[in-house]
Amino acid sequence: MITILVADDHHLARSGLRAMLAAHDDLDVVGEAEDGATAVEQALQLRPDVVVMDIRMPRLDGIEATRRLRAQPGSPQVLVMTTFDLDEYVYEALRAGASGFMLKDAPPSQLAEAVRTVAAGETLLAPAVTKRLVERFVRRPAPGAAEQERLAELTEREHEVLRLIARGLSNGEIAARLYLSEATVKTHVTRILAKLDLRDRVQAVVFAYEIGLVEPGEEG
Repeated sequence: MITILVADDHHLARSGLRAMLAAHDDLDVVGEAEDGATAVEQALQLRPDVVVMDIRMPRLDGIEATRRLRAQPGSPQVLVMTTFDLDEYVYEALRAGASGFMLKDAPPSQLAEAVRTVAAGETLLAPAVTKRLVERFVRRPAPGAAEQERLAELTEREHEVLRLIARGLSNGEIAARLYLSEATVKTHVTRILAKLDLRDRVQAVVFAYEIGLVEPGEEG
């Protein structure tokens, strides 16, 4: 059973999300929060597997709430709900440690699958969000020597895996693309994170774009 906390400042939105998620036997909404500060408090108390987080909320916005949560040991995964008119905030949420992004008008089935994906430790980047994100808001300075040295520690295969992670592919999809077992892909991911001194797959996505390993608009 995947436990979920829903954070949104609109009661109807929270109720709608709860209803959509409750329709699935493997998902359980254990709490709700009407602002970012309450979301942090509730998450630390209830210890959900996933927080479904709105971005624009009173007291504390979803970006800062995500940053505070992800700084805690054993923190939940964060699935950010966004709309196109708010996607200027998405990159900052990614840097703060959010595990995935979904559009608020996504079908219920996609929302449920997104929760399952981030709960499993994968990164979920909705294609429409990703395209707009990297083309408009990634402002990458030329990579420094330190970043290049870190990247040079990766093998050719690890470079391939990192590029596919940055494009939002799951371990299973990477395995199929590279004709590897999923267990082998997981080993590569673990080694990549260790070599680059990154916390998780989300930081790997940020690193890949910032250093130029993946270019905005590049096809998967």
